Amino acid sequence: MKSYLHLALLLIPLLSFSQTPSPVSKIIYFDSIWKESTEDNYKYYRIIKDYYSDNSTYEVFNYYKSGTLEMAGKSTNKDYLVKEGQFVHYYENGNKKTVSKYTKSKPIGKQYNWYENGQPKSEIEYLENQKEIDTDPKIIQFYNAQNVQTVVDGNGDYEDLNNGFFESGKIKNGLHDGIWKGYSKKPKYTFVENYENGKLISGTSIDSTNIEHSYKKVYQYPVPKKGMNNFYSYIGKAMKIPNAAKNTVFGKIYLTFVIETDGSIVETKIIKGLGYALDEEAIRILKNYKDWNPGVMRGIPVRVLYSLPITIAK
Repeated sequence: MKSYLHLALLLIPLLSFSQTPSPVSKIIYFDSIWKESTEDNYKYYRIIKDYYSDNSTYEVFNYYKSGTLEMAGKSTNKDYLVKEGQFVHYYENGNKKTVSKYTKSKPIGKQYNWYENGQPKSEIEYLENQKEIDTDPKIIQFYNAQNVQTVVDGNGDYEDLNNGFFESGKIKNGLHDGIWKGYSKKPKYTFVENYENGKLISGTSIDSTNIEHSYKKVYQYPVPKKGMNNFYSYIGKAMKIPNAAKNTVFGKIYLTFVIETDGSIVETKIIKGLGYALDEEAIRILKNYKDWNPGVMRGIPVRVLYSLPITIAK
């Protein structure tokens, strides 16, 4: 099964009818790995309230297939999730899983986590000046699955298995310190890392084919070999407006695409289009752009899904 580091959205209208006018929402279906799905094959669904209203923020709710609430929060964009303010996640039994805060999808401040049985799991803190994606949040308190507190006020031992990812090591002043070990089931790899005051000094991973990789960054985003400015410049120059849309059609085209492990662009998809052959043109120019450096997780190339808005301005 192919893995993604980011999930695409499929927007499908959900209409409400009553004697008085009511706002119209949209529903999005996902499969078990939060990849876009259909109403015939889904495990989760998302409702964006008042989708057709012109709001500064939109209430967003995720549900399990059973109808139990999985997540509640707000987004500043109705076509893809840009987290703003408090988000609460729930287990399917109704117990809270996570409470956290975001600004422009970046976590800030304290985050609280619980186990499925309702026992406390952790209190962590995201620093406001945290810029590097390799910088871990501070772990303030941590309880293991046996409800034993192993990290107290930022110091102690951490060991956790979550959604197929395991890691263990020392916490000092809230940060990773010394030797950390772990593994991932999907994608499959093991790793050993050395930290100093929360900073990764070196790491070694072994992938599913038993090849060893050395690295000094946990994750690197895929980037065009000529830089992002070149990519944006290319999009602006290569986009040709069809005659039917010239001086009449304006707005944004939202699309997604996957950067494959070899750096190629695949699975290009329109999330919200403008019609008039503009959507096809957007896909054409995107597919013609070559030469990306792939995303890398612990030294191992990985597939990454990008979201891209293209503005057709007046």
